[in-house]
Amino acid sequence: MIEDDDDVRNLLDAVLQQAGFEVHSAATGRDGVDVARQHSVNVITLDVGLPDIDGFEVLRRIRQFSDAYVVMLTGRDEELDTITALQGGADDYITKPFRPRELRARISAMMRRPRQGAAAEDVDALALSSGVGTGVGRAGGATTVRRGKVLQHNGLSLDMETRTVALHGTPLGLTRSEFDLLQELLKANGAVRTRADLVRVVRGEYYGEDTYISEADERAVEVHIGNLRRKLREDPQEPRWLVTVRGVGYRLAPKRAE
Repeated sequence: MIEDDDDVRNLLDAVLQQAGFEVHSAATGRDGVDVARQHSVNVITLDVGLPDIDGFEVLRRIRQFSDAYVVMLTGRDEELDTITALQGGADDYITKPFRPRELRARISAMMRRPRQGAAAEDVDALALSSGVGTGVGRAGGATTVRRGKVLQHNGLSLDMETRTVALHGTPLGLTRSEFDLLQELLKANGAVRTRADLVRVVRGEYYGEDTYISEADERAVEVHIGNLRRKLREDPQEPRWLVTVRGVGYRLAPKRAE
């Protein structure tokens, strides 16, 4: 918990302890980076406006050694701040004053998404419905090869069990949200996934079928997809993996001859 406001820090401490967490806190950005490193934390709440260095720089430093869930907390609600946080590797962004129940629900939803090295989710039903079986599935011109828990497409390999991704054998460092979106599109195997579908992938069980999907939620997905494209060095004119379906969402690009 990296927060310089005593009242907010006390509230967060109570909320997170009630949720079952052991809580470590810091009032400055530099101290927060040290605490995150020392304790190998699972979740970080991070204030944007800190007295020494801002939360975006703290996030950049933390992402150099940690894949913890990061929830940015701020009194500012400018779209640019949200985009900057998500591009920097944050998992969520909440404006103050926040509702304690909502914060707990969002963190709980994130924690239900497997961490690296944890057992993969059961994807059999979704795999069957999207045409991805224990071999080759086809939909919309794409062909995702599935070997056990590994999905492969155009030189890209995603291991659902270890939550690792490699491109032509070179590991890619993805955030949890980026990994989950890429996995969803690979499993869909060419079928279009709407922005609302992908918001639910990122948000987890916190966003049910009846939950209102805001423009901010959809913009967040666009930012994550943009980050993925940069890390894949995707050519927007001839995409190999991620195709934009204008006005709808995204799908997997067709298979290419290697």
